[in-house]
Amino acid sequence: MSSKYTAVLDRIVDGKTAVLLLEEDGSVTEERTVPIEELPANGRHEGAVFEVDVSEDSILETAYKAEDERERREQAQNRFDDLSERLSDE
Repeated sequence: MSSKYTAVLDRIVDGKTAVLLLEEDGSVTEERTVPIEELPANGRHEGAVFEVDVSEDSILETAYKAEDERERREQAQNRFDDLSERLSDE
């Protein structure tokens, strides 16, 4: 049996291994590693967001979600901007 998760590419180790953080309901539930070449070419960078189909011991399918990644980056930038404004007011 398999399950679908959102996964974020946290880091690339030695240029060969991708470390994916699997999320469920917005929280990281586990970490998986895969050879970088098993990921879609356009998503082989830190911060890339994927939808993954995971079995007990492996990732069966990976789909890159460019729009989800863009939205996450915008949200993070907005939070950073809000914090910067608050610090400059003090």
